[in-house]
Amino acid sequence: MDLYYGAAQALKDVSLEAETGQVTAILGRNGVGKTSTLRAVSGRQGIRSGRIMWEGRDISKLRPDARAKLGVATVPQGREIFPLLTVRENLETGYALLPRGARKVPDTVFELFPVLAEMMGRRGGDLSGGQQQQLAIGRALVTGPRLLLLDEPTEGIQPSVIKDIGRAIAYLRDQGTMAIVLVEQFFDFAVELADRIAVMDRGRIVLSGRTAELDQEEVRRWMTV
Repeated sequence: MDLYYGAAQALKDVSLEAETGQVTAILGRNGVGKTSTLRAVSGRQGIRSGRIMWEGRDISKLRPDARAKLGVATVPQGREIFPLLTVRENLETGYALLPRGARKVPDTVFELFPVLAEMMGRRGGDLSGGQQQQLAIGRALVTGPRLLLLDEPTEGIQPSVIKDIGRAIAYLRDQGTMAIVLVEQFFDFAVELADRIAVMDRGRIVLSGRTAELDQEEVRRWMTV
């Protein structure tokens, strides 16, 4: 797929696969097209050419809300929680995509992130950065996603919470009910979780394959050049 912002081309012939029960990590330096790739998949930015297929259906022209109803959930860079809403109210914003009888925060959210259960009445803006990230992931899980897009979930997060988020991603992967696409700059975090890696540079995928088969030093070079 190709994606433009005005006359500037951000993605050039990007091809990527995400399989249920696996984590696909997109790695690369700042400004190489990683976030644009997620924006294209989620529908937040339209593509100029190519197709985005999900569960056998071409979703390229669907609005973001229509893609969300098909199971595509995004945890954006910067988290984008509602700072004046409580933790409970932030989680409940995910109800909009669910039938009335299914509007419940899954127990899994609190099992993965117990701190959220303790802070249900606290405003989102009063949480630490790590707690806000957990809330953003929890909010996405409320929608029951089958494709989870995570944009740099470790950015600005303390090490102890990074470990919690890593365990949560591994748990969700191992349940075998969703595909996970992870954009990261934290190399060790991504490599530990990813089944497949795609490395981007200047809007293109320059290196891809199964994690176990790639030369990790070559991956690192693309991230630091």
